Amino acid sequence: MRILVDGYSLLHNWQELAPGKPRYSAAARSELIRQVTRYHDASGVPITVVFDGASGLASAEEPPSTPEVEILFSQQGQTADQMIERAASRLVAYGEVLVVTDDFAERDTVSAAGAMVSSCANFIATISSADAEIQKAVQRHNRSERNKFKDQSKGLK
Repeated sequence: MRILVDGYSLLHNWQELAPGKPRYSAAARSELIRQVTRYHDASGVPITVVFDGASGLASAEEPPSTPEVEILFSQQGQTADQMIERAASRLVAYGEVLVVTDDFAERDTVSAAGAMVSSCANFIATISSADAEIQKAVQRHNRSERNKFKDQSKGLK
C-alpha cells in the first residue's frame, strides 16, 4: 500500500496543527510532515505528500524527503492534484493506493483509476487514533519497566 496526500488540502483541514502559523508556511508544512512521519513510523505504510509549489523547493528547516515519507512539490505549470492523479494511476498496478484529499474532482479521478480515497478529516482521525495507541503502549511499557525495577530493588534489600 502507498498513501498519497494532497499536502495543502490536509493542512487546511488540520487547524490544530501549527496554530498561529499561515497554512502555506514552512512551519506548518514541517509540522504536517512530522505528524505524517509519526504515522508512517506507527503503520509502516509509505507516504507521499505532494504540495503545490512552483519553486519545487522545501525550506532548509523542513524535514527531508525519504523513500518512506516522500515530500514532493509541483513544478510551475503543474498542480499537486495532477501529480497525485498520475502517481495513483501508475501505482495501482503494484498494490493498494490511498489518496487523502478533500478535492472531489481529484477523488473521482483517482477512484476511477482504482485508488481508494479518504477525506482529510478521516485521515486526521486515523493519525490521532494511531498516536493515542502509541501513547498507551508507551505508558504500559513504562509501567511494566517501573514494576520490574521496583521488584528488583526489593530483592536487593
